[in-house]
Amino acid sequence: MDHFLYRDGHLMAEDVAISHIAAAVGTPFYVYSAATLTRHYRLFSEALSPLPHQVCFAIKSLSNLAVLKLLGDLGAGMDVVSGGEYLRAKAAGVPGERIVFSGVGKTRDEMKLALTGGIRQFNVESEPELRALSEVAQSLGATAPITLRVNPDVDAKTHEKIATGKKENKFGIPISRARAIYAQAASLPGLQVVGIDVHIGSQLTDLAPFEAAFTKIAELTEALRADGHTISRLDLGGGLGIPYTRSNEAPPLPFDYGALIKRTLGHLGCEIEIEPGRLISGNSGLLVSQVIYVKEGEDRTFLIVDAAMNDLVRPSMYGAHHDIIPVTEPAPATPTQDYDVVGPVCETGDTFAKARALPHLAEGDLVAFRSAGAYGAVMASEYNTRPLVPEVLVQADHFAVIRARPSFDEILARDNIPEWL
Repeated sequence: MDHFLYRDGHLMAEDVAISHIAAAVGTPFYVYSAATLTRHYRLFSEALSPLPHQVCFAIKSLSNLAVLKLLGDLGAGMDVVSGGEYLRAKAAGVPGERIVFSGVGKTRDEMKLALTGGIRQFNVESEPELRALSEVAQSLGATAPITLRVNPDVDAKTHEKIATGKKENKFGIPISRARAIYAQAASLPGLQVVGIDVHIGSQLTDLAPFEAAFTKIAELTEALRADGHTISRLDLGGGLGIPYTRSNEAPPLPFDYGALIKRTLGHLGCEIEIEPGRLISGNSGLLVSQVIYVKEGEDRTFLIVDAAMNDLVRPSMYGAHHDIIPVTEPAPATPTQDYDVVGPVCETGDTFAKARALPHLAEGDLVAFRSAGAYGAVMASEYNTRPLVPEVLVQADHFAVIRARPSFDEILARDNIPEWL
């Protein structure tokens, strides 16, 4: 569900007309709905009740400080994968005890940053990381709470670039070696084992891979407890998918996901941590763009818009689908025609859709890319010296720019020409 609906012929973000925002900030821009973000966070929290739990938003999906503050004020924790994301969470007012640090390549400086600033836990992904964290914690006279991320060798049946739970993926330690590495962790100074971490991939549309992974985690929990380890938390990662097309069968709901967790892991008495990103942020955002030209090719019609692959890379990078809709509502039974929707970047890959059936569109018309809140703005670049597009947050009948579009002067001022040139 989202809060982007037509009203009196105009696409609205809650109670604000998209066309009004476009007139104020220019195109292209991202717009997020506070009501959608709030609703989706609460659905996850409610789905896990009455189990003790912490929902940690995956910052990598949408990292704007205003969004993080909105979710943090609701009680969300944060899942971070870099020192920069850690500092974003802290800047948004989220306390260290609600921040989980994930990722395969944590540096010693990042470990030090989190240990001095406060951390809920590190999700450790390898033996070298385990030893490095022990050394850093010792040097600070601190104790690092840890889980070990185990790789259960479960096929998430998602896109190969976002699968993380198979043995050939770079993430986690093999579940077959988990007991030995937990024993090593218990022997190292400066570390405190608190639980187990698992995350098998992103954009999962079926609960069966989750069930396979969670069943293995339940068995591992019992084995590790028999070995003398205290396993009080189970971090289950994120990964629940969203419907990118209105015609697709809807993925499982958070309620169904929560019921699965209770059935497979609820008997263990552990606090449950989950790290959703896409399902909270994905449908909360649109990318709004304007048609520059309609170009007639030899065998197709190109709709050239002012957004490009540097603004929304998912279609180019993953072959991902985003529904594209006009900002002015078409009349009922309006005929459609097929367009190749493309941007202005000098790459053939700068293509959002091929042969997409859309109502007739003309130069100057506004279009919106749906489900663009996750992995949209965070993956954007200034390729072709195109400024990063603004981000806008809407709440009820008002909106604010939460990241401004930089000027060309600001972009150029970042470069430095040495005196000897």
